[in-house]
Amino acid sequence: MRSCFWNAGDTPAPYADPVPLDDPAPTASVHVLVRVWLPDRPGALGLVASRIGAVRGDIIGVDVLERGTDVAVDEFAVDLPGPDLVPTLVREIEEVDGASVEEVRLVGHFPDARLDALESAAALCEAATVEELHAALVAQTNREFLAGWTALVNGTRVLAQAGESPSPDVLDALVGGTSASSLVSGGVTGPDDLAVAAFSDHEAALLLGRAGHPLRRRERGQLLALVRIAERAWQLLGDYNRPRAHDRHASA
Repeated sequence: MRSCFWNAGDTPAPYADPVPLDDPAPTASVHVLVRVWLPDRPGALGLVASRIGAVRGDIIGVDVLERGTDVAVDEFAVDLPGPDLVPTLVREIEEVDGASVEEVRLVGHFPDARLDALESAAALCEAATVEELHAALVAQTNREFLAGWTALVNGTRVLAQAGESPSPDVLDALVGGTSASSLVSGGVTGPDDLAVAAFSDHEAALLLGRAGHPLRRRERGQLLALVRIAERAWQLLGDYNRPRAHDRHASA
């Protein structure tokens, strides 16, 4: 398993605008997200936590992103006194038997998956038209998942997008390829850099790409849930904006 680093000169990853749950007061410490492959056995998590504490890391939160046979992928939100301690942090964690650091990221503040999901749902509910809903869905998805690009497509027609997404033909091919596997379309697995969620009642799909930061099962499940909310809102907005018979008679 390889370790990926963002050094102190890198720009922290963008994230949502709402007030973070961690202390927003400026300090000399840095916010670090560390993804770790752990043996799924009693005591392993405690050993990793102890190693983080050994380098004066303050654990703000732990998020379980995926669990498999005898292994789990956990993401630790850690405050470190300075970015120079990141390499030492990685070495300490990997001293735990069976533990391997997948990646390390410096962030502006720590994400909160539950709050982010609620913010996205609220944004979808605030849309007054189907077009606004499409734009909100793409914008919130791109921000919530720290994606490189996000696109909402209907065949080769792009309904909304954020970032530099692939061409419409490529997007259509990606939808077709991922829909062929029930495990991929069900959010169980998929390419590290791509997640796709199809709408069941509309001929549309939401795709996001994120290079260098593998997408995990928990995140794929989040995306599917977000699309279910968007689909219901789409249906309601379509019904609300559709002219009714008595409306047409009144206007005549």
